[in-house]
Amino acid sequence: MDTKELLKKVRKIEIKTRRLSDHIFGGEYHSTFKGRGMTFSEVRQYQYGDDVRNIDWNVTARYNEPYIKVFEEERELTMMLMVDVSGSEFFGTEAQFKNEVVTEIAATLAFSATQNNDKIGLILFSDDVELYIPPKKGRSHVLRIIRELIEFQPKSKQTNVAEALKFLSNVMKKKAIVFVLSDFITDDYKQTLKIASGRHDVTGIRVYDKREEDIPNIGMVQMQDEESGELMLVNTQSKTVRRNYSKYYKERVDYYKDSFTKSGAGTIDCRVDESYVKKLLGYFKRRG
Repeated sequence: MDTKELLKKVRKIEIKTRRLSDHIFGGEYHSTFKGRGMTFSEVRQYQYGDDVRNIDWNVTARYNEPYIKVFEEERELTMMLMVDVSGSEFFGTEAQFKNEVVTEIAATLAFSATQNNDKIGLILFSDDVELYIPPKKGRSHVLRIIRELIEFQPKSKQTNVAEALKFLSNVMKKKAIVFVLSDFITDDYKQTLKIASGRHDVTGIRVYDKREEDIPNIGMVQMQDEESGELMLVNTQSKTVRRNYSKYYKERVDYYKDSFTKSGAGTIDCRVDESYVKKLLGYFKRRG
């Protein structure tokens, strides 16, 4: 992809997702994800209805009239976007591939965080961490994240969510808002997710295509595993083949939901032909 085409794509995504974050998600994001606590701001004269527990007795004694301490929320937070860039993300039977929807969701979340003056970082992972961008503030930083999401070429097509979560725990010592965007067609990450969720506010966003749920009956078909590259002839007329595939897929989805729920983390399921706007907004409202 040449520079002109890349910039055009970045601009298109910015216009679409920034409008969403400005008009829909900004306030919801702020009310859903709270700051680290309350910090002292100033003292002022007591007014009717103020909480008497906040009276500053030293200042009150000095001026011989009641003064109270005023606190404000320590708002600044850090958002970490963990994005699966393995081979299975480059699949789609509708208008968009999964990775394109993931990019839009990530950009929307990033602009929502920027609107609240929070830092945003990025981890791109396959079966290893392919790219780490430390958290920073600002529009130019978000645009860099979008550029990487659009044009990054991973070295591996495999997936290892556990490895990415281990990396997160090593680099992020303070609590962060973490969104893990993947199709989660993998397992063996329950324990590392539990550790990460103990320190951070974690949400898994499962982006999938409806054609992944079941294999249609269309005869003998050559298929390729997007992650291993293996080619195989599959007899889709076989009920056993279709049943085994559906069972495998359901087990991965159940593992994802069970792992996140038992770890105290949130989940969002988003099919590529559905509105991720409604899914995100519904999640924010439920949590807020």
